Amino acid sequence: MAPTASAVLVALKRRVEGRVAPRRAMSIRIGLAMLQGARHEHAQAIVGAAEELGVDAEIKVLRTSGDLDGGIDALILPGGESTTMRIASRHQGLLESLYEWMNDDPQRPVLGTCAGAILMCSPPSGPPLLDAEINRNAWGRQAKSFQAPVAVFLDVEVVPPAVITSVSTDNAHHPLVVSSDGLGDGETFPGVFIRAPRFSSIGTEATVVAEFEGEVVGILQGGRLALTFHPELTSDRRFHRWIISQAAIRAAG
Repeated sequence: MAPTASAVLVALKRRVEGRVAPRRAMSIRIGLAMLQGARHEHAQAIVGAAEELGVDAEIKVLRTSGDLDGGIDALILPGGESTTMRIASRHQGLLESLYEWMNDDPQRPVLGTCAGAILMCSPPSGPPLLDAEINRNAWGRQAKSFQAPVAVFLDVEVVPPAVITSVSTDNAHHPLVVSSDGLGDGETFPGVFIRAPRFSSIGTEATVVAEFEGEVVGILQGGRLALTFHPELTSDRRFHRWIISQAAIRAAG
């Protein structure tokens, strides 16, 4: 008999809180859109988050529309330059297929960071995937990038980061070395803002899950989580544990 969704969530929480030896009976497939940005750092964060949860997570690299064949349990839309991402993916049909996958079920777990949040709020065609409006590069140019504590209102525990070996999604690139100092305290998260967008309005369908000095920097609607900062550039894998947990719950249901 398959475990219930609530049983899966309880088991995951116990593993995180008590660092119980993982059973690894479940494998989750996370789709990683290789559009631009810190793709490889997201891959590293997924591997670490899966280790912290005691779950087997396979990273499915998505470069073309055909890469979605076989299915994924969750999707990560990384940061980067949103216009460049749209152009780069156009000839392979990837972005259109990703929108189709997201629109098929609004509860499917999606994590969009920085430009990934823009792609959800401002698709090139069709209605927005989130009840929010967003402005590109609203925090200023690269030189105005910064790191600051972000208040988080998402029920995900803070745990010591798992030590893992470097992960590469191709033969030419390895992720940046992330400092172990980048760990939140439970109430806050070390937000890294790089040419970050800003939400200009939040509708009633979206729930605020992160704020910086009173300004909304993260929203959740259904299974879609949009952040204007870069969680993959810290050693706090809270948001990556969240998406794996959501995918595990759905897989068990």
